[in-house]
Amino acid sequence: MTDRPAKHSLTLRGHRTSVSLEPEFWAAFREIATQRGQPLNALAAEIDETRGVETGLASAIRLFVLRHYRDRDGGAD
Repeated sequence: MTDRPAKHSLTLRGHRTSVSLEPEFWAAFREIATQRGQPLNALAAEIDETRGVETGLASAIRLFVLRHYRDRDGGAD
């Protein structure tokens, strides 16, 4: 990854927020939402609800994307 994180706006439960993600993570996040037939904001809200208070939303999204692809590929290390 060579690109710097860029801010993206999301609406979570009626409140606007922004997250800074690298283009690769943003593309993967959008792809997962599409595969699940979910609006991007709904998937972000789902992730937001399950993250710990010590974890920022951008980090939680990155971890979600990482886990998604690891699980899909059989958990290979």
